[in-house]
Order: sequence, then structure tokens, then C-alpha cells
Amino acid sequence: MFHNIPPGMARRMRDLEEIDARDRDDGTPRLERLRQVPPETGRFIALLAAAAPPGMVIEVWTSAGYSAMWLALACRETGRSLATFEVLPAKAAIARETFRLAGVDDIITLVEGDAREHLAALDGIGYCFLDAEKEVYAACYELVVPRLVPGGLLIADNAINHYETLKPMIDRALADERVDAMVVPIGKGELICRKH
Repeated sequence: MFHNIPPGMARRMRDLEEIDARDRDDGTPRLERLRQVPPETGRFIALLAAAAPPGMVIEVWTSAGYSAMWLALACRETGRSLATFEVLPAKAAIARETFRLAGVDDIITLVEGDAREHLAALDGIGYCFLDAEKEVYAACYELVVPRLVPGGLLIADNAINHYETLKPMIDRALADERVDAMVVPIGKGELICRKH
């Protein structure tokens, strides 16, 4: 997977990494910034997605499509597709361009709108990556967990750098008898939940 990233995807990854770093330093307003995962988190979520049981692969909030490219590597490897949700039209437009340049628009479906309005209609989720506005994490958790297949994974970003904000949801996951859960100190911290 990582040894043969297509050149167009590798270029787009580098471009988005540079934009993200610049956004964090130049005072770009928060909602306009890409706010994407670091590369080590991208590799980590791709490995987990490649090892996830059969089922839908979804991503809750797309931004410019950086993490979706990592997940697309796993999908390509396992013969699956990815559905990713983005609420902001400007970010969705950037993501569409990302998927075109990376050559993955054939395996990624971009859904514009609030994922919370779509998750209840899904079933048989094998893998979900959650990296959204922090105030929606708890609702997304409660929508996704019942829809995970046995052994299905829910990965939530920012479990360390936004720990205080996410603490109620993290505590819920750690105590939730439907899943085994732990926080892994990779990138900004990943909450990993595996459905029983």
C-alpha cells in the first residue's frame, strides 16, 4: 500500500500537507483551514482500514480529502469503496479536485451534507473514521456504533489534543460494553473502538 502510492496521489498529499502547515501559521480562519491529520495518522488509519472486517468504509468529514486518500489506498487494496461526508461546500469542492488529481474518484463517493442526517440510513459499517467538529462526535458515535458489523472499527481523531472537549464521548466509549476501546498516542490521539 505505502510502497506504491501513485505519483498523482503523492503529489496531492504533499501539496495538502504544505497548505495545512501554512494555514496553521498564517492566521487563516479556523473553518477555512484544512485541519487535516498528520501523515503518521494517515498511515495508521489506512492500516486499520485495510485490516477491518468486510463492510462499508466511511469517513465523517472530508475537508480537502487528505485522510480520504489514505483510506482510498486501503480500499483499493481490499476491493472496497469509501463514502465520505462533508458539510461545507467550499471544502467539498476542494475534495473533489483532490480525488480527481489523486485518481481515486472512482472509489470515493463524496456526500455533501451533515453526516448525522445520513448515518441512520447506513448498515453494515466495517470501518468509520471520525474527524469532524468536536461537538458532533458524541452524536456520530451513537449513530455509528449500532451500525458496525462484528469486529467493525470506529476511529475518532483528536482524542488527546481535544481531550477535555471529547472527554464525555471518550469516557462513554471506554465504558461502552458494545465495544473494546482505547486511546492510542499517534498524531493528535486516536480513539479506537472495536465492536463486539
